[in-house]
Amino acid sequence: MRPPHRSNSDDAGFTLLEIVVALVVLGILLSTLSQGVQFGLAAFDRQDRMIQTGGRLEAADRTLRRLIEQLDPGTSTDGDSVVGAQHGLVFRSPLRIADAAPRANRETPNLQTAPEPQDDLADLRLSVDPAHQLILAWLPHRHVIPAGPVPTPHREVLLTGVDQIDVSYFSAGVWHTRWSDAEPPDLIRIRLVFPDGDPRHWPDIVAAPARAQSPD
Repeated sequence: MRPPHRSNSDDAGFTLLEIVVALVVLGILLSTLSQGVQFGLAAFDRQDRMIQTGGRLEAADRTLRRLIEQLDPGTSTDGDSVVGAQHGLVFRSPLRIADAAPRANRETPNLQTAPEPQDDLADLRLSVDPAHQLILAWLPHRHVIPAGPVPTPHREVLLTGVDQIDVSYFSAGVWHTRWSDAEPPDLIRIRLVFPDGDPRHWPDIVAAPARAQSPD
């Protein structure tokens, strides 16, 4: 038996409707793939930002812990070595500065504690400025009062986007919101407060300063 005869129209290929349907399906597939790629890139970007943010927080934590732990308790004639407020802290500590020039707008601190406590002793002030930057300002410590004008402190930006810091001072079994005494407190606690909606969170920084005063 001979096979049925096929007209030339049967060999003409896809109809216009079939081509339109194929293009629609292809468009849907490309759109789905594009959304998947965008989602993957966004997730990667968020993860990268979280890693960078965690690194800056860890660096600031490490710097502040070391400075407080190596805090210079001074001598009985030096006066108060720690003057603490609820949202700021002034103290002395050995500091090794890789570059003495001020570096505003840096987020990664370039501070290292000095290997010898008697070297590079600095007067430091920790606070949050109006631009919501956690600032560590410092000047080389001088045992005498300078006759000329007070030099401009160097500034290190430890973190940005900080609402405030809450500082408390532990002594005699009680946490205090202020401190002004001849000797440092038993513990100093620094809490980083971020603005509402900021996903960052960091545990309280708690460190024990040196307490033994040097002889006069």
